[in-house]
Amino acid sequence: MRIIARKTLRTFWESGHAAAEQPLKAWFAEVSKANWTSMADIKRRYRHASVIDSERVVFNIGGNKYRLIAKLWFPGQTVWVKFIGTHKQYDAIDVGEL
Repeated sequence: MRIIARKTLRTFWESGHAAAEQPLKAWFAEVSKANWTSMADIKRRYRHASVIDSERVVFNIGGNKYRLIAKLWFPGQTVWVKFIGTHKQYDAIDVGEL
């Protein structure tokens, strides 16, 4: 998968969430090698991921300390990082608008 907005991840861990750096790098490395064709593929690998709709999924990062929302385009093998934050930050957003 091609991941768009790696800078979003880096900005997050550099802005006071240093503990998220290694989990986010691990997620990035693993997803970069993935060849997903459906949400079922994601759920097979990430059992605790929450599917929002046919294009969006929420990943638990760093032992569920952080949430990452990604939008997927399966035909183009592309993942857009739409949000990364703590649970408190996640609770303050409307996932349906991302």
